[in-house]
Amino acid sequence: MSVVKNIAGIAKGMSITFKEMLQPSEVENYPDGPGPMRGAIFQERFRGKHQLQRDENGLEKCVACFLCAAACPSNCIYIEAAENTEEQRISSAERYAKVYNIDYNRCIFCGYCVEACPTDAITHGHGFELASLNATNLVMRKEDLLMPTPAGALKPGSSEDQVELLS
Repeated sequence: MSVVKNIAGIAKGMSITFKEMLQPSEVENYPDGPGPMRGAIFQERFRGKHQLQRDENGLEKCVACFLCAAACPSNCIYIEAAENTEEQRISSAERYAKVYNIDYNRCIFCGYCVEACPTDAITHGHGFELASLNATNLVMRKEDLLMPTPAGALKPGSSEDQVELLS
């Protein structure tokens, strides 16, 4: 009796397979679609390429606390800290990340670095085209990860006095 049940189960599974084979395929229009995502559709929680955020003044949010590097299970984040000066202001805190590298050869996109950051400086973006034939291209530097300065914000390192002198 169990042999008959097994054959019936296989027949039912194969009937579903053959029915699906005859249906037209539903595919996204990637890479030929319109817009910046070229037709790709993402869920809101998609974890793509990391982004280093800036505050409303255009200063970097990262204060080089090393919590993201400590939380990373694959040890793919490398940070070097430097001190802010009155003349050269990079972040709003006393330190900033002089070097911030993420090695995507090792990253598992777990999101622990995002959760560990107390200043919300690092987030996951929707960048998904990270494939490369050269492994050295997968080490993203701070310049690759940093968001552009918002319009109307001061450039890091400038002060309001310098802006008034230029006016």
